[in-house]
Amino acid sequence: MKFVKITDRDGPDRLVLAERDAPEPETGEILLDVAAAGVNNADLLQVAGRYPAPPGAPDWPGLEVSGTVAAVGPGVDGVVAGDRVAALLAGGGYAEQVVVPAAQVLPVPAGVDLVDAAALPEAAATVWSTLWSPELGAGLRPGQWLLVHGGSGGVGSFAVQAAHAAGVRVVTTAGGPERAARCRGLGADVVVDHRTEDFVEAVRAATDGRGVDVVLDVVGAAYLGRNLDALATGGRLAVIGLQGGRRGELDLGLLLAKRARVLGTTLRSRPAEEKAAVVAGVARDLWPLVAAGTVRPVVAQRLPLGEAARAHDLLRSGAVFGKVLLLP
Repeated sequence: MKFVKITDRDGPDRLVLAERDAPEPETGEILLDVAAAGVNNADLLQVAGRYPAPPGAPDWPGLEVSGTVAAVGPGVDGVVAGDRVAALLAGGGYAEQVVVPAAQVLPVPAGVDLVDAAALPEAAATVWSTLWSPELGAGLRPGQWLLVHGGSGGVGSFAVQAAHAAGVRVVTTAGGPERAARCRGLGADVVVDHRTEDFVEAVRAATDGRGVDVVLDVVGAAYLGRNLDALATGGRLAVIGLQGGRRGELDLGLLLAKRARVLGTTLRSRPAEEKAAVVAGVARDLWPLVAAGTVRPVVAQRLPLGEAARAHDLLRSGAVFGKVLLLP
């Protein structure tokens, strides 16, 4: 099978198509013929040598795919060859075939394009585990206010749609009027153009000075203090990305006065049993919204697998709205 290999070279030659034997499903696993693989910031970090694959995972990128079940291993029930599924991976999605634990796949609902479904698993799992999970999440509830940074991104566009559908009032940031208009179309109540507006002021205006209950942040250090300013009393800051740096200063006095919490989470490095629980939560709480068409994949561009380097350049540019997909 063909897959995207990370070489020792720099630049666009770092990602090249290569050949290897097709994988075989073991106990509890499913073999998929890949229809598409989603491209995520974590893939860019892995190629740059700053986010290695966890032990046992393939050493090439790809954290989510959609495809057709080609074979099932021993001990797998409820899934048969020919089923259309989307899957959350620990790595290896940039390939013609992948193996994945059966507990990490979701059926692609009728009416959802099989290729576009590759844009969903990582975002859905991140959003559910960060905002909805009763054990580790921010406990987001209907009627509350949520600030989503980067509503035009893969995770952000899913979060805006899912929160709106769940009865949450959504503020999101976006760069430029066109992106802002598209975020409103996804269900955001307030959109802040971060190029010309201050999101703290916008949050205070929208909430009559109260602040938001939850912030979903992909920026990290650069927004740390201002995110705390935007929180309501009892609010929760959920950090899922470090695009603006990993070290920052926090006013602990304000944190105490607001009785606020700062949550940090990653998905890829979690053990299989935790990922299975996350996927089960997605299937219960968020996947019905996908099946109903209330939440839909937001796809910016579809490229051949051999153009993985170009896909990474597109994502790195910040010019895409939604997900970039790679098609074998």
